[in-house]
Amino acid sequence: MEINNLVKDSIQLLREMVMLPSLSGDEGRVFDHITHKLMNWDLPYMNEGYNILVKNKYYQDDKPTLMLCAHIDTVAPCEGYTFNPFEPGDDPEVVYGLGSNDDGGCVVSMLAVMRYFYSQPLPINMLLVLSCEEETSGANGMHLLAQGNPYVRKAKWAIVGEPTCLKAAISERGLLVIDAVATGLSGHAGRGEGENAMYKAIDDIQKLRQYKFDKVSPTMGEMRMSINQINSGVAHNVTPDRCEFVIDVRPTDVYTNEEIMRDLKLLCSCQLTPRAFSSKASVTKSDGLLFKSLKTLDIDMFSSPTTSDWMELYCDAVKIGPGDSQRSHKKDEYILVSEISDAVNVYVALVQRISRFVDKS
Repeated sequence: MEINNLVKDSIQLLREMVMLPSLSGDEGRVFDHITHKLMNWDLPYMNEGYNILVKNKYYQDDKPTLMLCAHIDTVAPCEGYTFNPFEPGDDPEVVYGLGSNDDGGCVVSMLAVMRYFYSQPLPINMLLVLSCEEETSGANGMHLLAQGNPYVRKAKWAIVGEPTCLKAAISERGLLVIDAVATGLSGHAGRGEGENAMYKAIDDIQKLRQYKFDKVSPTMGEMRMSINQINSGVAHNVTPDRCEFVIDVRPTDVYTNEEIMRDLKLLCSCQLTPRAFSSKASVTKSDGLLFKSLKTLDIDMFSSPTTSDWMELYCDAVKIGPGDSQRSHKKDEYILVSEISDAVNVYVALVQRISRFVDKS
């Protein structure tokens, strides 16, 4: 099928998707719509919950698998939209609306690529995965698939679709959220009674602000850490006996989340509790086939500050897709039709280059 026709189908599908609210954890309507399209296109699919999986026609267990993955869920619309976030508009050059940029553009582009290669004999398998619950790092999305789905587990490489202006993110920071609690003794502030938990928290916060992790990543630079929430006190005249604050850490590839927790517990007197250890930093193998393919196609590379389903994967991966991350989670979201057209061509070129390298090996 001609790429131009595939792009036209992609734009139409994206407009239809925007009109179907698909908040993370409630993706049923867009799941039904996409799977109906797949049946119309004679593309057999599998699903686990609202996760959609499509194998190419000539999938064979003895071939290495390239996975294309994007997510069908969105965040809730923020305030300030100047138009209905569920109306894509009729501009022939732009698709407006919630999820158009993050991550609908990648979803429809990767669907087009699967349709393009579906019946072609290739030296590799192709697996398309459209996941749910990515925006909330939910247990029923890519986390579920990466832990137990045999096709996802078999993947040797993955192209993760996220809006990157079609630059290749060859690394992305992880995420470690830590709940901190300082405890003291309550008392009457006017009489100077009690032990102020807020002061204990402030002491630790000052230590955290000044702390520098020893190791620096060659690809991502220094670790980033900030305190963005704090809660304490019941009244102006009561010495607070409890102060809670939240530490946001963006790990690099030179530390595990467990190592970070160990170091911060030694630094702080407060009780520190991680919410999860699963959001690890990720790096494309510099000596791997994906990296080689990106280099030969002269695709710009960078390190991404944002997380994605990449953190759940066990295979070598890269993050690349149409749209711009700076439009995500903001009012008046949109994506250009030309960006989707360019993405389909870039993805096709990547699959072809990877196939050639495998064929020669």
